[in-house]
Amino acid sequence: MSGLLPAALLAVLLDRLLGEPARWHPLVGFGRLAHYLERRLNQQPSISKGTLAWLLAVMPLTLMTYWLATLPWFGWAFSVLCLYLCLGGQSLVAHAKPIADALLSADLPLARERVGRIVSRDTGQLDEEGVARATVESVLENGSDAIFAALFWFLLLGAPGVVLYRLSNTLDAMWGYRTPRFLLFGRAAAKIDDALNYLPARLVALSYSLCGNAISGWHSWRTQAPSWDSPNAGPVMAAGAGALELQLGGAAVYHGKLEERPALGCGVPPKAQDISRALQLVQRSLLLWMLILVLLWALTYV
Repeated sequence: MSGLLPAALLAVLLDRLLGEPARWHPLVGFGRLAHYLERRLNQQPSISKGTLAWLLAVMPLTLMTYWLATLPWFGWAFSVLCLYLCLGGQSLVAHAKPIADALLSADLPLARERVGRIVSRDTGQLDEEGVARATVESVLENGSDAIFAALFWFLLLGAPGVVLYRLSNTLDAMWGYRTPRFLLFGRAAAKIDDALNYLPARLVALSYSLCGNAISGWHSWRTQAPSWDSPNAGPVMAAGAGALELQLGGAAVYHGKLEERPALGCGVPPKAQDISRALQLVQRSLLLWMLILVLLWALTYV
């Protein structure tokens, strides 16, 4: 554990300084592999074939990571690299800030186009409030997935843990839809991702509450999250909405179908400026985690 703490701190620093690699990101190659497996195995959708595809996509790479991480000298540096590549803190900023900039410039078509790159809902008819709401929700949820859950599994199981988590999360993003094509095939990917995110999501909900309006965040989490379909997005977004004193949730269009989602949070509907506030909440929560890691690292030498 003691070696994982400085590795985690260094990886977070690298993500902060360098951001996501612009070219040759391993997850891009993994996405192509996942797409190939889905085309080959999803001709007649079934849960068993989806489970087999998940195993073929995730387990060989996780086992290879386990072996490489145990090598003397190289293993520690390789573990730092794995976590750095699995983190998406600066990527989150790089995707969300341009949406806020477009809204602040009154360029609604550009804002719709940009938010459409990070959410699965239909964005063509969103007004300013709808774009801001979609972006804030994405920042809160993806902050949990792309930063805190990755850190959690790295600290628990090292490089194999974070690779297992990140690949599973990627497959859920690709296959975990309730559409005729993926309802059965993506079932395993969705359920595994739910299981892997269960504990991290609740730690994130607590972190968001502590780093914003704690009373409102806690109340929203405990009273509103159970009504949300996703067992993990509900606590994260409810706590984040309450901490920011914003109203999230509500109606949204997915794949041409209107879905009435429960209301989350309290206060006022989000505006362009609230996208930056959501990013700041994620950053404050990450700082809280880093301070705890530094304290734990220091205690190992006492």
